[in-house]
Amino acid sequence: MRTFKNKRLRKARQTRVRIANQGKLRLSVHRTNQHIYAQLIDDEKMQTITSASTLESEVKNSINQGGNSKAATLVGKRIAEKAIKLGVEQIAFDRSGYKYHGRVKALAESARENGLKF
Repeated sequence: MRTFKNKRLRKARQTRVRIANQGKLRLSVHRTNQHIYAQLIDDEKMQTITSASTLESEVKNSINQGGNSKAATLVGKRIAEKAIKLGVEQIAFDRSGYKYHGRVKALAESARENGLKF
């Protein structure tokens, strides 16, 4: 029997295989009911380049709740600023099996508006 989480994780693995073939840095998104996290990952070196989340003090002070679209927009803006500061513009978006809807979509669109290309 497949549960929702198992389906999501299976989709996420398939996506990561396709992204690895592209050879680009990967913007990975993880969400919980209370927070949203974004990481820029280099799969060749197997390390996280930079990250942003609703737990960071600068983001946390400007929002009331970390589990909404406004917070996701701020995290997307923050991860884009950090990536561009490191000289990264071209990435691959990894939604981790989540639907491209709501908070995940808000984070992706905010990152695009602030200079990332994917």
